[in-house]
Amino acid sequence: MKKTLPLAIVFGCGMFMLVAFFIPVRWFQDASQTLQTWYLGVIAFFVFIGIFNLARINILKIQHKRRDWQYSIILLFCLVLMLGAGFIGGTNGGVFLYLFTNFQIPLSATMFSLLAFFVASAAFRAFRARNPEATLLLIAAVLVMIGRVPIGVWIWKGFPNLVEWIMSVPNTAAKRGIIFGIDLGMISMALRVILGIERSYMGGKD
Repeated sequence: MKKTLPLAIVFGCGMFMLVAFFIPVRWFQDASQTLQTWYLGVIAFFVFIGIFNLARINILKIQHKRRDWQYSIILLFCLVLMLGAGFIGGTNGGVFLYLFTNFQIPLSATMFSLLAFFVASAAFRAFRARNPEATLLLIAAVLVMIGRVPIGVWIWKGFPNLVEWIMSVPNTAAKRGIIFGIDLGMISMALRVILGIERSYMGGKD
């Protein structure tokens, strides 16, 4: 019963949502909308579970003086500060907006600027012409980069048009192929969950 009931609930809800998507009956659509509303409520509840779990892990880290436990103090202090500012003064102004504008946004910009160096390092490794596919990627990347800067127009006036063709034809075709593969993977995983083949969400392998 411990495993059968969750599997039955998942199967029933999954099949109901699947049938409601393909059968345009009014009460089917209303029930489907109600289930989606409940889903949003469950997701909102998971946010509080995530906050509680984050606080518990960092409190244990501080108590046992594990590696870099000082950063956990800063994290918990900022967590309490932002939560308190949001609940007391609201999120549209006051202390919360001041902290978000003057701390959160600059810190996010700093993190993304650091990620630029990792992206450049990964691009350098990926663009090595070790095989025909990497060579083609290198040529396309160089053409796009040259065509996106003013020096590309000075070299050849047709560079911008060539870049637009590369981005709109080969690049779009590759992106659509990747999206089709992702969609097929999502469909297969959804069917595995609905049919009870995939049970990792229950905390076990079987």
